Amino acid sequence: MAQRRAQWSAALRTPVGALSAALVLLVLTVAVLGPILWQDTASAIDTDAIGQSASAGHLVGTDDLGRDIFYRVLVATRLSVVLALIAATIGTITGLVLGMLPTVLPRPLARLVISTVDIAVAFPSLLLVLSFAVILGVGTTGAVLAIGFALAPQFARLTHTLSTSVAGRDFVLAARVTGLSRIRLLFRHILPNIGEPLVVNATIGAGSALLAFSGLSFLGIGVQPPDYDWGLLLREGLNGIYLNPAAALAPGVAVVLAGLAFNLFGETAAGVIGLRTRPPRLPPRPVRKPGTEPGTTDDALLVVENLEVAFPRKSGWTVPVRGVSFTVRQGEAIGVVGESGSGKSLTGLAVSRLIEAPGSVTADRLDFAGTPVLTTPERELRTLLGTSLAMVFQDPMASLNPVRRIGRQLAEVSEQHQGLSRGEALSRAVDRMRAVRIPAAGRRARQYPHEFSGGMRQRAMIGMGLMGEPRLIIADEPTTALDVTVQRQLLRLLARTRTERDTAIILISHDIAVVSQTCERMLVMYAGRVVEDLPSAGTPRHPYTRALLAATLDLETDRDAPLAVIPGRPPEPDRVPNGCAFADRCPLATDRCRAEDPELTEVARGHRVACWHPDAPSAAAGAVSVAGGAK
Repeated sequence: MAQRRAQWSAALRTPVGALSAALVLLVLTVAVLGPILWQDTASAIDTDAIGQSASAGHLVGTDDLGRDIFYRVLVATRLSVVLALIAATIGTITGLVLGMLPTVLPRPLARLVISTVDIAVAFPSLLLVLSFAVILGVGTTGAVLAIGFALAPQFARLTHTLSTSVAGRDFVLAARVTGLSRIRLLFRHILPNIGEPLVVNATIGAGSALLAFSGLSFLGIGVQPPDYDWGLLLREGLNGIYLNPAAALAPGVAVVLAGLAFNLFGETAAGVIGLRTRPPRLPPRPVRKPGTEPGTTDDALLVVENLEVAFPRKSGWTVPVRGVSFTVRQGEAIGVVGESGSGKSLTGLAVSRLIEAPGSVTADRLDFAGTPVLTTPERELRTLLGTSLAMVFQDPMASLNPVRRIGRQLAEVSEQHQGLSRGEALSRAVDRMRAVRIPAAGRRARQYPHEFSGGMRQRAMIGMGLMGEPRLIIADEPTTALDVTVQRQLLRLLARTRTERDTAIILISHDIAVVSQTCERMLVMYAGRVVEDLPSAGTPRHPYTRALLAATLDLETDRDAPLAVIPGRPPEPDRVPNGCAFADRCPLATDRCRAEDPELTEVARGHRVACWHPDAPSAAAGAVSVAGGAK
């Protein structure tokens, strides 16, 4: 609370903040006190002062009944502002609901809602207002509903666009791994990150509603006599504008000042207001003892057979991951290497069940801890994946929710799956932060992601994975963009976690040297499939693996020799050629390589290769070993 008060104080000390506060205070004060102080004066009829222009007795003149226009403008403030706020609230709530529905509805219904909103947005707002006003009837109630419903489509479109942009971020995917339902994801992770633009547009909507309401009253289909608002007063003043311009100018100035107050206040509030919700306390969930999951075995934790990931396009399907098969045993560390676009990260996401429609994931078998991932209902799978599988994404800044404190984000796992109270979960989060060697963990837990360094954010991501009892950690490029010292610290942390907890690790990386030093086994991927599966201490047999090793630099690299490169570039996922995908870049390629795609075949115990010439020496790389690099 103290921090929030400090944020408001700082915002109100800025020029825009101070001006907006002054204008809002002025409008609200007049709205509250106007009818109390000046109602009688504004209603007093003076037949001796009919139609007078501005004077010392009447600052902006009188109307055709001799009533003081200035006091009538002050009294009309309450009705004008209240009706505008009610209409804006109706439009905001309706738009928010319509904009968020596609996030939780099945895809066909979501498309119907989006299409309806798009059609409504295509119509000019004024036309919508007038149409709704005619349908709902002339008068205050009809005008309020007409303006509210007319504001809703644009607010819905903005909400949907913002929520869609956030829904694909890594921290939302990480929250899905913890097992949060779509609705909880919506209120806990998506809405807080789109709160500021929504607040700005809601206040702008209030200003627009004020202007629209004044316009309807001016046209005679809004507020009806004997009530009056600024629009009705503007209409009355227009009749005598040539004799007394101030009679029309006064309500117009009031509309401008009130609209400016709403808009400027929205800019100020956006910096300090967030739509935050407190997660409810859940009852304790039954904790399954290790090894009692149905269908599990002692040595097979993750079984993947013929995994494919496909995405639709205009002329068919793109298959960036095709026919991937591997097994991860309890406590085993395997590395997945390959160039960008080889399908490494998509494989990790598919295993974690994080590929959403329209993407399609199929496999002959995809079992985690004995549970079939693809056929088990999401509700049943949520607890297993939330506590036994941890995902560490490449960019920790994008993987952590920027508007939530680090400690609260870590505590969310225990609140969801272990039934801990808010305080107990936070204590566990601090303990896990200490476990990953974050100094001053208690203080750091109250900080936001931007207050952490890159290495500390990555440690926090690993700590989040340790909030449960993970049996498998999938680390997707966890050392990217970190200096070598921090890289070494994080790799040691993963190794220590594996040793102490018997946790299996899948390390996805571009750096084959890092993988060879960290993992027991290595999967080499190219163009969406595994081309070699070998022990880290073994000798690679595939030309692509040899070329990757030859391109790796170390302290023994000859500085005078030209750097080794792999000519060409990998094929696009929708343009994979017939035969071996590496053939166009391979110095050993033959006609058979270009015509037939080799299967992954075992060439030695624990060593599989997809190549027609696994025994031929590579002209590009020479003799190589994974542990020692190019020789």
